[in-house]
Amino acid sequence: MKVINLHHEEQDIIRLAVENNRHAQQQIYSKHASRMLSVCRQYIKDLHQAEDVMITAFMKVFANLDKFEHKGSFEGWIRRIMVNESISFLRAQKKVSFLEDTYYKEDTFNNIESNFNVEDIQALIDGLPDGYRMIFNLYAIEGYKHQEIAQALGITEGTSKSQLSHARRMLQEQINKLKNYQNGTA
Repeated sequence: MKVINLHHEEQDIIRLAVENNRHAQQQIYSKHASRMLSVCRQYIKDLHQAEDVMITAFMKVFANLDKFEHKGSFEGWIRRIMVNESISFLRAQKKVSFLEDTYYKEDTFNNIESNFNVEDIQALIDGLPDGYRMIFNLYAIEGYKHQEIAQALGITEGTSKSQLSHARRMLQEQINKLKNYQNGTA
């Protein structure tokens, strides 16, 4: 019974926000802002720029709220807007380039079996070149398929696969270096 009430409550808040009710918009923002900042931060290294992108994306959320069809997760809908806005920001900054590369090897990415915390992992991902980082995030974190990534970024599917392969390899090398450092063998 509570799940139905919560769902109706969310629908009511969305309906009020569509009608420009500032309190309802504030509720939506407060509920989702911290997670959405994390989404933007995955793509954009600088926290202040990530915050700016998140705020711009929330403006788009509220401007297009009437287009949300209540099919699927509201948070997922917002998240997609955040990802798209982050990609648009990086494109506008001309910070992303993709090398057409037909080399692709289906590789395995070993699970991280260490005492790495979230900040360590984020620092490793931040160390990737922008194109590698974007594709890694879209594929590994957002769950996009290579075809969707290629379409969203205007690249070939092979380039997406190749960039992911290179990103995984770089991350694995960095993880191995950190493990060796932690074990005192570096």
